[in-house]
Amino acid sequence: MDLQNEQEHEGASFEAYFRDPASAADSPLAWAVSQRSAVLDALRGLFSGPPAVVHLRVWCFMELVSVPHGRISREDLNQLFHLLLPQALDNVLKRFRDVGLLVWDATSQDYSLSILARQVHGLLAPLTQATGDDDDLAPLLAQVAGAQALGLADPSQLRHLHAQLARLHDDFAEAITSGSEARLRQAQPRFERALSLVDKAGHALTALIRTETDDPRLEKEARALGYAQARLLSMASQFTRAMQQADRQRVTLGSAGVTSSDVRMWLQSQDALHALLADALSTGVAPVFISQHDLLDVAEGEFERDRPDPQRTTGLPPPNEASSGQLEVPSMPPELGGLIAQLAQWSSEQATSAKTEMPLDEIVLGGRFAQAAYRMQLLPLLGDVQAQTLKGQTGELARSGWHAVLSTSVKLQDDPHVLAMSDGHLVLAEVADPIAGAQRKPEPQDDHEHP
Repeated sequence: MDLQNEQEHEGASFEAYFRDPASAADSPLAWAVSQRSAVLDALRGLFSGPPAVVHLRVWCFMELVSVPHGRISREDLNQLFHLLLPQALDNVLKRFRDVGLLVWDATSQDYSLSILARQVHGLLAPLTQATGDDDDLAPLLAQVAGAQALGLADPSQLRHLHAQLARLHDDFAEAITSGSEARLRQAQPRFERALSLVDKAGHALTALIRTETDDPRLEKEARALGYAQARLLSMASQFTRAMQQADRQRVTLGSAGVTSSDVRMWLQSQDALHALLADALSTGVAPVFISQHDLLDVAEGEFERDRPDPQRTTGLPPPNEASSGQLEVPSMPPELGGLIAQLAQWSSEQATSAKTEMPLDEIVLGGRFAQAAYRMQLLPLLGDVQAQTLKGQTGELARSGWHAVLSTSVKLQDDPHVLAMSDGHLVLAEVADPIAGAQRKPEPQDDHEHP
């Protein structure tokens, strides 16, 4: 729409710009903006005109609202704006009075800021902050966190913050997808700053998401904001991997430690890249040709190397019968059989003697330390209910009728390989065979059984 059409529609209503004027009332945002018509008129009067005049009005307005006085006399204004020309100051004050930002009290002969001026100052306050890449995120986070602390959270604020987080996520995702080290390095400070801001405001956002409210719009926007926050925080690992991939692709040039990244940054700092060529292209390129004999020798060597082996086309060898063999299974250690035999001998001897206990060292010691340690490890199997159901030497050992009783004391031994061992003894008890009963038939030995 050009300037002429804007002038023609200057007197038209807001609903006149819609295809259906009745649909203008269906937008909650449009309705909320229509309730601030006085603020819109004040902003229109403040920002209308040439850029220099708008700059002057905004500066004067921000200076006025920073004065710590409820009422300001004309002398205070002249002292505050002593750098301005009198005519320029009068024009600015007149515009402030016309749009309702400044009120003149004829009785006390002084000025005061209106309630409308305080509302406009709340909108223009971010203009006084330091500029930076994250100016679009920091004010929104500050508004949402402050509103949550005061209990004044508004769905429109959450929607704007959600939209900004989504835009930042897309920008960083494009930098990661590009794989360009330059874009990643450029986006890294902004990404770290955004993560820091979101992390600092995380408690307020979490409390806002978990707050129970009767406003369905606020609850919906809070959940959407939490999802956008989680997406941005989860991108940290992706950004780190992209930076590591860029570091792996960096090439070191020579032994001076200069990398391809240093060369790129130096080239980007040059104003005129074409000047670096100087007279490099003034000299013609002199091609170097290889003689025909060298070409023939190389080609002949390649043909010989790539020629297939005629022996590879003879086919498969004739079939051959496999030779007969025998599967050898490792037998159990001889110490296990010796232990079973010793216990059986003691069981037969106890019929003629009343002695039912035997010292522990007589069954364990004998041979090297490894053999004694192996016998010591087999003692828990004596009388074990589950081990008695096994076949082979392990089950036979468990069904021998003996039990090991160990004590916490240590007994010195007169043995060249074992200095001391736990004190204890073996006790003979009547144990029924859970498989064959008292009259047990001999069972085949199973060499596959392991202790």
